Amino acid sequence: MQTTGIKWRTLAPAAPLSDFVESFWMIANNTNHDHQVVLIPDGRFDIIFSLKNKDGLAAVLRGLDTQPGPATISANTAFFAISFKLLAVEYLLHEKVDSLLNEGAVLPAGFWNVSKHDLTDLEVFAEKVSAQMMSMIKPGIDDRKKQLFQLIYSSNGTLTVKELSEKVFWSSRQINRYFNDQFGISLKAYCSIMRFRASLHHIKAGKLFPELNYTDQTHFIKEVKKMTGVTPKELAKNQNDRFILLSALPKK
Repeated sequence: MQTTGIKWRTLAPAAPLSDFVESFWMIANNTNHDHQVVLIPDGRFDIIFSLKNKDGLAAVLRGLDTQPGPATISANTAFFAISFKLLAVEYLLHEKVDSLLNEGAVLPAGFWNVSKHDLTDLEVFAEKVSAQMMSMIKPGIDDRKKQLFQLIYSSNGTLTVKELSEKVFWSSRQINRYFNDQFGISLKAYCSIMRFRASLHHIKAGKLFPELNYTDQTHFIKEVKKMTGVTPKELAKNQNDRFILLSALPKK
């Protein structure tokens, strides 16, 4: 994404981190004016480092979002972040995010030894935090969980809870207990987010009708409004790059 004075870049993780990290990204507002945006659910949780006026450094752990919410890209501020897949909660961070639904928690100063000098270039940042994360990976990943998340991501959340349960030989009840305990939402709710997220590519391309197992047009519009606060038509217009996730999607 590149709007006036605002830059956005993403970077894929190295293969050893691909089960845990979706991407590294940065966004910088190089203007003297705050930019108002709307956060919408994307199925990820993030650790976000911010550097204001090349001096003030802060870090936040942001949990999953299930609803739209206002946010500000502050003037003269750069944000560098890691967007995580859910498997990272248990096997990399070793910390639940169930209490952080639609919220963030401030991380201690010096978290992961990231300094302001690491927040000048996305490749430099990714290399620094990747080395830290590689040392934290917990061995012995449960194959059921690994397969479950692979199926959710590859299907864009279109498989039912029953189908997922049968494919990984893990009861729906146990899966939902795991999801609520670790992430604060049910498996069904998470799949809805992933399906919505996949539909953003269609909406950005001007296809304002369901393509991913929505019951009908009414159901599609209802789900989009639940996740964004606006109709698919309004979302597609994305005036002033208000919906940052839609703005950042690559063109196809």
